[in-house]
Amino acid sequence: MRRLLQDFSPSTVVAGFVAVLVGYTSSVAIIFQATVALGATQAQTASWLWALGLGMGLTSLALSLWTRQPILTAWSTPGAALLASTSGVEMPEAIGAFIICGLLIAWSGASGWFEKLMDRIPVAIASALLAGVLARFGLDAVTSAKTAPEMVLAMAGAYLLGRRLWPRYAVPGVLIVGVAVALAQGRLSFLGIDTHQIFVLPVWTAPAFNWHAAIGVALPLFIVTMASQNLPGVAAQRASGYQTPVSASIAVTGAATTLLAPFGGYAFNLAAITAAICMGREAHEDPARRYTASIAAGLFYVLVGLAGGAVAMLLAAFPRELVAAIAGLALLGTIAGALATSLKDEAHRDAAILTFLVCLSGISLFGVGAAFWGVVAGGIATVVASWRRGAPRSP
Repeated sequence: MRRLLQDFSPSTVVAGFVAVLVGYTSSVAIIFQATVALGATQAQTASWLWALGLGMGLTSLALSLWTRQPILTAWSTPGAALLASTSGVEMPEAIGAFIICGLLIAWSGASGWFEKLMDRIPVAIASALLAGVLARFGLDAVTSAKTAPEMVLAMAGAYLLGRRLWPRYAVPGVLIVGVAVALAQGRLSFLGIDTHQIFVLPVWTAPAFNWHAAIGVALPLFIVTMASQNLPGVAAQRASGYQTPVSASIAVTGAATTLLAPFGGYAFNLAAITAAICMGREAHEDPARRYTASIAAGLFYVLVGLAGGAVAMLLAAFPRELVAAIAGLALLGTIAGALATSLKDEAHRDAAILTFLVCLSGISLFGVGAAFWGVVAGGIATVVASWRRGAPRSP
């Protein structure tokens, strides 16, 4: 405990808060759409936020404390989008599908097959994947200057000045400047937040199992979670220099999904984007102390889960441009480092840039996101390049 307290710093706490802020504001609306599509009541919707916040918080805390590495978990955003487009499935059937998905995720971790697959991906492609996924947030930070130029430019100036004068506290300074400008412009208001029902109670929904939901919901949810979430999550860890226990971590997220599914915890996975905020140099100059950033994020997640919709509304009160700018600026160092690593090896340079461009495009085919197709494109390019190098020369 003494070492843990010594490892904490204001920069890691702020990094954890920014990770939670970005995680909730970027996709909580999709969660609400998913609950509506499944016919959830208001109490069930609040229970979903309880289960998701608690699941992400406890798994992040457990894995980070166990490994002393910045392991952050998240809900499956493409999984939520999949559920939002679902029709003809009742809530009990969906809960049964969530349990099946959780068991499949746990099995993929316990069996070790997913880690073996990740071991075959070159570091250059993994780094390019990470850079492609995160670069979108950098672009969003730039484009947000169109609608809020004063706020974004002030935050960018605070970042540059902070990196020059106090590198460890650059991101906290950016957050303070952004909030100050938003308050001065009257764009940050907490008046509409309901504080009468701060804490929510979980709602148990008895699962129902059938083949229709298993094939139509559980299997697609498992596939998009593994391909679009866990794959870039592991790539983010390895590109940042952390060799985390992949199999055990995946198994923990699967177990959490299985246990919390009846309350709305539909799918948990390793985070990539929010985890990168905790793994970057902006969180802490010492990589060995960055795990406290994911611990801070885990604590914030637990608080959000217990408080339910009230804290979700609190986070949603932040202007969209502020969230985009803080995310993009906090990830600049990680994006630059991932790009440098991906292009360093000339033998994998073509595969890496192809992976980067496909991931940056945001393309989605057959319900599977760009991260998976970026790895596929990079893998094919690597195989072709290796085959050409190994082919015999003609006389």
